Amino acid sequence: MNPSVNLQLLRLLGLLVLGLLGQLAAVNGGGGDSDSNSDTGAISATLSQILPPNGESFFGKPAGRACDGRLVIDFIAEALRLPYLSPYMDSLGTNFRHGANFATGGSSIRKGGYSPFHLGVQIAQFMRFKSLSNRLISNSSSGVSKGRLPRAEDFSKALYTLDIGQNDLAIGLQYSSEEQVKAFIPDILGQLSQAIHQLYEEGARFFWVHNTGPIGCLPYSVIYYKSKTGNLDKNGCVKPQNEVAQEFNRQLKDMVLKLRRQFPLAVFIYVDVYSAKYAIISQAKDLGFVGPMEFCCGSYYGYHIDCGKKAMVNGTLYGNPCKNPLRHISWDGIHYSQAANIQIAKKILKGKLSDPLVPIGEACHYPKSKASGSP
Repeated sequence: MNPSVNLQLLRLLGLLVLGLLGQLAAVNGGGGDSDSNSDTGAISATLSQILPPNGESFFGKPAGRACDGRLVIDFIAEALRLPYLSPYMDSLGTNFRHGANFATGGSSIRKGGYSPFHLGVQIAQFMRFKSLSNRLISNSSSGVSKGRLPRAEDFSKALYTLDIGQNDLAIGLQYSSEEQVKAFIPDILGQLSQAIHQLYEEGARFFWVHNTGPIGCLPYSVIYYKSKTGNLDKNGCVKPQNEVAQEFNRQLKDMVLKLRRQFPLAVFIYVDVYSAKYAIISQAKDLGFVGPMEFCCGSYYGYHIDCGKKAMVNGTLYGNPCKNPLRHISWDGIHYSQAANIQIAKKILKGKLSDPLVPIGEACHYPKSKASGSP
């Protein structure tokens, strides 16, 4: 990729992430995966600091990520030759000139999820950020703001990455049956569609939409799910939970097709992250990983010890991480490891799992006339 081309096509990554669950210590309990593939420090800055050994495999210290290293969004930034994204809610050391991250682990589309920063809050934050950025740059004579904030025209050139759905599904699966959760998927997507309409009115034109991952393949889900005969697949994943995720993704793709028809001047690229993650889980041993249900940090077997904490129980010390995180798909039973995130990023960034088949480096150059049609 040509670095100058990438900087021209992507001055800002506006990121609205709706994960399944954030770091358990940082939110209100519960269970599941967070697509904290994208929270680069918001939860750590606002609710509960993320502790060591998080960050040990790359940053050498906690870096606001519920992971031993980099997240999928970090690899997206690297692919576009951009700095890692500063979280909108962190006031220290932030630079938004080439990116702003509104993601928070545990956020949901609807109110009442595991995080207070649901989609409506994130949209409001984005609108405030855009308004203040434009105002500060217009009024700035020192040039300081101009070097750290996106310009007005950047917002229409930005690629808006949405990583969505899992938290809403997880909340439902915690309290309702799989069929009941499937029944309220249209309401979830209806609220998401309204939010995208708002972003479009604010000038957003390029959308990179991640579908939801295989919820039933998270070690946490398997441990706490009361399995019945035939409910686990060949990889040990909970089939009924994955079927909920697949139904959500089917309806999400239909929604994207509808949005293309409604907004022919916008580009919507649907990315099948579910397939990327499930492929890695299915091929775990071939890729050099241990079994996909093994995780590196924390404990859920008998005693719930979050990654980053330790406890002595009956003479046994719980909480130490494994010696080699590189061999684990799951970092802490809930979040993917850096090693897994590398593999996921490789599968999605080249566009082979995208609809249309567009690599991320070309997302803002894709002809709108093609994007508005059916694939």
